[in-house]
Amino acid sequence: MDVGAKLKEARLASGLSLDSLQETTKIQKRYLVAIEEGNLHILPGKFYARAFIKEYANAVGLNPNELVEEHKEEIPSTEEENVQYTRMQRTRKENQTEKSSGGISSLIPTIIVVLLIVGIVFVAWWFIRENMAGDSTNPVEKPDDNVIITNPNDTGTGNDGAEDEADGSDENTNDEENEDETQEESNEQSDPEFTVTEEGTGSQPVSTIEMANAGEKVIITLESADPEHHTWLEIREEGGEAFYNSSFSADESPVEIDISDAETISFNVGYAPALKISINGVELEYPVDAGQYVHQRLNLSITR
Repeated sequence: MDVGAKLKEARLASGLSLDSLQETTKIQKRYLVAIEEGNLHILPGKFYARAFIKEYANAVGLNPNELVEEHKEEIPSTEEENVQYTRMQRTRKENQTEKSSGGISSLIPTIIVVLLIVGIVFVAWWFIRENMAGDSTNPVEKPDDNVIITNPNDTGTGNDGAEDEADGSDENTNDEENEDETQEESNEQSDPEFTVTEEGTGSQPVSTIEMANAGEKVIITLESADPEHHTWLEIREEGGEAFYNSSFSADESPVEIDISDAETISFNVGYAPALKISINGVELEYPVDAGQYVHQRLNLSITR
């Protein structure tokens, strides 16, 4: 008995109609019929054959892994299902290293301010000491009338002016450095902006999105809050390798992927309602209703 017939038999034994099975699995009815009739070529690519069969098996009470293993010669082969976690682990390690170096860099402005304050205190102490030394060496005049006259204004005037000028210069330098730091922080905190240039149509819409202000570091974050459904997802650089090509579930959430070197990225999302995509902390919203069009494709153009 082939895999389609076995699934159909289990469905009928469970008392499920194709319509109710469509509601449970979120797989279109025509694809369910194609699986039962063995017309796997009708499915939207080999990538989804195994996924749809597993969802069907879950819904009718069969073990999906055993079913796929039993009929592995019949089911079209796809690329390896497991994500290459070493790539993402390397990305996480790089992110941790950058955060560590970023923490050291963030201390540099504080160290500069502290050194400036210490310098100002030292200069003030030096002038005070010089003034006190000058007072102790001033000669005392003794006129004929034996009246001792001292001139308290002989010391401190010129030095006080120099001290004020030095203080003012240091404060101006400190203000300029603070302004530069504020400007740098403002530039670092700029969020990316998404613009939909083409909104997809049809049962499997293909939309085009432009991303501005991406910055040098571009990190995709994948999240799922739906424990009942898996999302089949492919993320691929145009003309290049696949960053992600596997099933994604709430148990794996969140996952971070570094695409800093890419300029154009395509997303092939099998079940959009269960997947949230964020880039550099900003959510990438689906151009069309994810609840109505569960299978969507997004082409993302990245500009720095």
